[in-house]
Amino acid sequence: MNVPLADLKAQYRSIKPEIDSAIQNVIENTQFILGKAVSDFEQAFAQAHRTKHCIAVGSGTDALHAALWALGIGRGDAVITTPFTFIATVEAISLTGAQPLFVDIDPKTYTMDPQKLEALIAKHNAQKDSPKVKAILPIHLYGQPAAMTAIMEIAKKYNAAIIEDAAQSHIAKYAGKFVGNFGAAACFSFYPGKNLGAYGEAGGIITNDDALAKKLRQLRDHGQSEKYKHQFWGHNYRMDGIQGAVLGVKLKYLNAWTTRRRTIAELYKQQFAGVGDLVVPYEAPEAFHVYHQFVVRTKQRPAFQQFLTEKGVASALHYPIPLHFQEAYLHLGYTKNDFPVSEACAEECISLPAYPEMTDDQIGYVMDTVKSFFHR
Repeated sequence: MNVPLADLKAQYRSIKPEIDSAIQNVIENTQFILGKAVSDFEQAFAQAHRTKHCIAVGSGTDALHAALWALGIGRGDAVITTPFTFIATVEAISLTGAQPLFVDIDPKTYTMDPQKLEALIAKHNAQKDSPKVKAILPIHLYGQPAAMTAIMEIAKKYNAAIIEDAAQSHIAKYAGKFVGNFGAAACFSFYPGKNLGAYGEAGGIITNDDALAKKLRQLRDHGQSEKYKHQFWGHNYRMDGIQGAVLGVKLKYLNAWTTRRRTIAELYKQQFAGVGDLVVPYEAPEAFHVYHQFVVRTKQRPAFQQFLTEKGVASALHYPIPLHFQEAYLHLGYTKNDFPVSEACAEECISLPAYPEMTDDQIGYVMDTVKSFFHR
């Protein structure tokens, strides 16, 4: 049996008539940039997270950069995030001219460690002539929300804005609230493989701040308040109409798809408990994990991944090189063991198939295959 890491063809087939009709409607109405399909999606996505506004943009990277830019973050500022993530998070900081600062992750949740965060801010802000920490960018990694209660208290203490990186955590919750209701804004990716994925590049920002939402809408459209009236210079970060139409259809299924992901994750955790040195995902008591990826850890990762491949089970490494080891960020001056948890996760984490369209036979095959490796 072959089990892919995700199956977008199966997902498309399950909703094909609705998708085809929505795309055809955009083509017939020729609303290719923004338009009604996008505005309808914005309204529905904001409502899904119980927030006031959604600003649809061209990608998750666009969302992060636009949010930082709209908050006035730039040269002379510092922004804290973690080194165990996709590079887009830190690229967005760099694009503003601000200085990225890294803090290590919690060994159980893989999200920002609040204790290490506060220690870093206090130490950094005490340094003479160093850029002050103006924002904190926690990442809701793999679908697990960061420890937002503690992070918000620290941000308030040090007068820092919070921008949530929710690229992997659509409709995730923390302390009973949807992501996007903690910081000034939350940024999402709708890359095709995400829990809510477009059929191309797309992203979004949600916020409860009316003034910030207005600025973001202008910023994504060259600073325009209306056509050819530019209050400030911005960028072209607009979502195209076809992506809005696709996302509008898929959003209706997101709750059901998330329930299926959580069901598969629970089956896996039950079956893999105590198997070899395998560490299964942890769901914090305050969190509602949406399992964008089902990520396990093992010190036998190379052999384990090769075994899975031989048995037809796809896997992936998210993320094998922490950002402080990437050539693009060596200039920050970090060295080995500066972030030991992130470095260990980069060496041991591996993602297994856990998507809504999996059949029961595929789920069973993955469980049997994983256990067979450790029981050899």
